[in-house]
Amino acid sequence: MRFKTLDEWLQWQQTLHPSKIDLGLERVQAVLDRLALRQPPFRVLTVAGTNGKGSSVALLSSVLQAAGLRVGTFTSPHLFQYNERICVQGAPIEDEQLLRCFHTIDAARGDTSLTYFEFCTLAGLLHFARQHCDVAVLEVGLGGRLDAVNAVDGDGALIVNVGIDHCRWLGDTRESIGREKAGVFRSGRPAVIADRQPPASVRQHAAAIGAPLVCLGEHFDWRERAERWHYLGPTRTWLSLPRPALPGRFQLDNSAGVLALLEALPWHWQVPRAAVRRGLREVRLPGRLQRVERAGVEWVLDVAHNAPGAAQLATELERLPPRRHTWALFAAMQDKDLPGMIQPLLGLVDDWWVCPLDSPRAAAPDDLQALLRAARARVHGADNVDQACHAIAQQARPGDRVIVFGSFYLVGPALQALGLYSRPVSQVG
Repeated sequence: MRFKTLDEWLQWQQTLHPSKIDLGLERVQAVLDRLALRQPPFRVLTVAGTNGKGSSVALLSSVLQAAGLRVGTFTSPHLFQYNERICVQGAPIEDEQLLRCFHTIDAARGDTSLTYFEFCTLAGLLHFARQHCDVAVLEVGLGGRLDAVNAVDGDGALIVNVGIDHCRWLGDTRESIGREKAGVFRSGRPAVIADRQPPASVRQHAAAIGAPLVCLGEHFDWRERAERWHYLGPTRTWLSLPRPALPGRFQLDNSAGVLALLEALPWHWQVPRAAVRRGLREVRLPGRLQRVERAGVEWVLDVAHNAPGAAQLATELERLPPRRHTWALFAAMQDKDLPGMIQPLLGLVDDWWVCPLDSPRAAAPDDLQALLRAARARVHGADNVDQACHAIAQQARPGDRVIVFGSFYLVGPALQALGLYSRPVSQVG
């Protein structure tokens, strides 16, 4: 084995390929062929989109587990531990299992150079095979058409929504981005989009390859009924469902998209109503509009990491009861639309804090402070996430609210600083 520890493997993987992001399927498919995993021994569901992918993966996994299936999930990035990216029955892969997967991939790749993300994707698929999963739910990392996850054919695909993000790689219009995300569709296999106004490019690609497309607001929808909701599908209706345990009204769009995908799959995929209800009630995913109270201060932690996500966060905050004083802790990647992320929250925040993140892609705190001051915001700086959380906790008073948003690299360490992070465990089964 090349290395003995996970940290050594991960550090090496970040230097193996010349580019950290190098979209394309050839390298991954070549290694999959050598591993005999090009056609995995489990079913595959693919989830793409700009926002809501992680929530939709969690919802799909929770419902399928409740139906008695053994489910693997692949997501990225992680909040705190790399192992969270690869889970079976909700439990992250153990270090020793990861090391064995990495060793097998390293031996199989020959002289094929792999990116950090490609290594992780291959490890996930290999682990799911070794764990005898019935189905794997795979979150697309970037785009869809050329993302490593798309190297295997999905039995069905869900695009949660299409917004403006990752313009450097996907283009700067919803049409170009939608075209890339629609690359996860397969001929003759269910294709669902939970966006009420999908780009024409998504419809065009689905029609061109013969993928039966099902759209939110056109073929399926949902209705609220007090504390319950109804799912209205093309062939099935589920009435009086419990609200998903993930907070935010937008989770009903995500939940409906998940149920539409399950409905569109062949009959042997169908899950009973009891599994749907249980899966919705028991789904868990930290860092999504997560609200906790510390010393009378409400903390809201959300991994919104682009302009559409920040706008959605602002909408949800406006629905919450007002608080005495609102603080925000903000940091983000430098390639994001930073003004677009800040703008929706300006009228909701009294004091801003910024800090550096442990990522070479992170925006410089000085740049964030300058941006906020130009918007006439009151802003403070800290040397790291832990220091920022403690400084805010000291200044905030009972009745205040603290919003933490902008990046997984911020929310994960903030959860740890607040003593809120715990290693995920199996949810069902």
